[in-house]
Amino acid sequence: FKSTEFESFQFRWGVGNELENSYDSATGDYQYVNNRDSIVKTNVKLRENDIIYLHRKANELGLWNFPDIVANKGSDLKSAEVLRYEIVFNYKKKTKRVIYQTDYNEIPKLRDVAAQMTKLISQSINDAEERYNNK
Repeated sequence: FKSTEFESFQFRWGVGNELENSYDSATGDYQYVNNRDSIVKTNVKLRENDIIYLHRKANELGLWNFPDIVANKGSDLKSAEVLRYEIVFNYKKKTKRVIYQTDYNEIPKLRDVAAQMTKLISQSINDAEERYNNK
């Protein structure tokens, strides 16, 4: 997975059947549920260096070696009780998609790295949104 072939990523999270929170780096479309349970729709573009940073961190953390699903055996992936993240990295010839449930506890190192990746993506999006709102 070369940085020169990286095109975009999608990031979704939430609980239950519908993941109401989402971000698409190709379009900048960002939707999330705020602390008043209202859906906020906005457009936030990441800078090129943010995208490169996330690609490099994904590479460093071994995202490409993650299983497609990081969840406990027998878990209900649509559970309304467990926070779920979906990360999709799109390249010219390949796509890597990972589903991560936050209650995963079978391989602690994998859990920690998956949690770190979701935190890095969330922080990059939040930082970009802050830049947009402070203009």
